[in-house]
Amino acid sequence: MGRIVRLCGRIVRLVFLLFLALWIGLSVHFQITAPLVYLLYFALALCCLVMARFMTRGEWGRVWGLCISVLAVWGLWWVTIEPRQDRDWMAEVARGVTSEQGVGDLVRVRNIRSFRWSSPTEAVEGWYDLDLDPTAIQSVDMIMSIWDSPEIAHTLVSFGFSDGRHIVFSGEIRKEVGEEFSALGGFFKKYELVLIAADERDIVHLRTDARGETVSLYPVAMPAAQRTALFRAFLEYGNALAQEPRWYHTLWTNCTTMPYRLVRRVSDQVVFDPRVILSGRLPGYLYDLGVLPGAGTEPLDVLKERAAVPRRPVTGLSGVEYSRLLREGWRD
Repeated sequence: MGRIVRLCGRIVRLVFLLFLALWIGLSVHFQITAPLVYLLYFALALCCLVMARFMTRGEWGRVWGLCISVLAVWGLWWVTIEPRQDRDWMAEVARGVTSEQGVGDLVRVRNIRSFRWSSPTEAVEGWYDLDLDPTAIQSVDMIMSIWDSPEIAHTLVSFGFSDGRHIVFSGEIRKEVGEEFSALGGFFKKYELVLIAADERDIVHLRTDARGETVSLYPVAMPAAQRTALFRAFLEYGNALAQEPRWYHTLWTNCTTMPYRLVRRVSDQVVFDPRVILSGRLPGYLYDLGVLPGAGTEPLDVLKERAAVPRRPVTGLSGVEYSRLLREGWRD
């Protein structure tokens, strides 16, 4: 029995060391460019070989000593990598939303995106500022866009105003020119986070038509005071990012967990659920909370069919007209 326990202990230690080497290797891979990265790969491999030599001799004290030394050097380097505001950003994420208090109840929202997309990467660019009254918000909708696995969706939150206008918030990676998204890279300080505000004719049409993604729209029942508070929470978050940039994180700080935390600020009804991480299943979570139209009286599958957003040309449509057409499936 003692030999089995010792063997299991060695296996656990070996797995830990392999995981540590892989984690450090990936962090180097996503942060350092060639040719320096190859030198660091060599140094890491050399450390692994030395550790393996110590392990075969049973010299675990030396193994842990070398491990601590490598970790110390890596940790000192890792903490120096900070998010920035001044990179060469792609046009669609060049400006994050900010705001300032206006006259009376009005809030001036700055950097609202209004691109007109002709392909996934080409658009006529447009940005504008707008004075809005948060107390005039009449609806909140969750818009979900699935581009690959049905288990993972990009989550957007849309606020509808009394004049028919809709403003959408989307937490996104702030890609640099020529940069591609990597879910794995999102664990290793690869991307800054940006909060985009846009009209639906931009950000929804981009996903339904230009990218050909599967998009759904779900009205969410929310008291007026909570709608106003949530809208202000998004604006405050945008201002905070403008003051102090933050890293996107694939698991903890992404397009779904970020708005989830903001909703937690304004509602004690919301509790953590694994479907917040598996965002493709988020409609089921909202259904169980009873905040979707027809929840409890209609099956979830029926609501999903109603939520589906078809492709729709935007030529000749105003933003208000486009937003109205998006909600055709929810009309009585």
